[in-house]
Amino acid sequence: MNILHYLRMARWARNPPSEQRIKMMLAIFAICLGIFLVEKVVGWPDWLTLDNTPKGRIN
Repeated sequence: MNILHYLRMARWARNPPSEQRIKMMLAIFAICLGIFLVEKVVGWPDWLTLDNTPKGRIN
């Protein structure tokens, strides 16, 4: 591990994030997971799919 990782862990041990920040991060994670699951169950909409585009390039 890099020395910066140890410094970051030491900073977090001395000053842990607040309860409000932890709740915010969990809410963001839950929203992202929900969007991912909806996309997996329902699928990608056809109107968002690009047709006949060269690989790696958007017209």
